[in-house]
Amino acid sequence: MDKKNSILSKKDILDAAEKTLRRFGPNKTSVTDVAKELNISHGTIYRHFPNKAALKEAVTERWLEEEIIAPLKRFTHSEESASAHLLKEFIFALCSLKRSHAENDEEMFKMYAEVTVESTEIVENHVNCIIEMLSLIIEKGIHAKIIKDINHNNALSRSIFYATTRFHHPSHAYEWKSETIDEELDLVWALIKEGFVVSKAEHKKQAENK
Repeated sequence: MDKKNSILSKKDILDAAEKTLRRFGPNKTSVTDVAKELNISHGTIYRHFPNKAALKEAVTERWLEEEIIAPLKRFTHSEESASAHLLKEFIFALCSLKRSHAENDEEMFKMYAEVTVESTEIVENHVNCIIEMLSLIIEKGIHAKIIKDINHNNALSRSIFYATTRFHHPSHAYEWKSETIDEELDLVWALIKEGFVVSKAEHKKQAENK
């Protein structure tokens, strides 16, 4: 790619960096490697990103948005009636996405795992985005009287997220190859569900009090 005679954008750099990171891996890739991919001097890249760490963080942030957050947003726009099942589908999709990338996009997932240790801001933003989507689904469930109204919507979202951490946090990726991982997630979800789903008796009581 020859960018010498054209305007270089951050997207151009991120595209080249992602391509290079996949080729050499996050540890071996240098800013010079990215510059060579673009046929520019490494100094040009430093005008946009102060160092390699900042470049890796930017690539990871974009990757998380495109590969994890974007696919999950469909659940918040689902036409399906609000239900505990929709909440389960969201969590299981989150776990499935992380597992799939750990297996099929190893270099990018490795970088993501490293960035979760090095950049608390990116991790916090990623987690908050997921929790916000969980809250939207829970809010629909509360209005439909399927999910308990505990007056702590955000707390419930965070509790569900952190209770399932073992199945979607990169530090646990080595456990995802276990033959029993799906069964264990099912068991954990069954326990979580008991805490927020409106039972038939509670639903009947609500109807009688109208």
